[in-house]
Amino acid sequence: MAKPNYSFAKRQRDLAKEQKKEEKLQRKKAAADEEAGALNPDAEGEVATDETETPKDPAE
Repeated sequence: MAKPNYSFAKRQRDLAKEQKKEEKLQRKKAAADEEAGALNPDAEGEVATDETETPKDPAE
């Protein structure tokens, strides 16, 4: 009869636990981003810059 490989089983459990932790973290981040977007819909997808577009000078 084959001997159980406890270290392999432990490694698999640890990997599954780590993956679940990452998924939970991503869900929390997505929820926080969604909430921030709901609070400030104007800021979503825009980047604030100090530069304004100026019309080109026809003399140039």
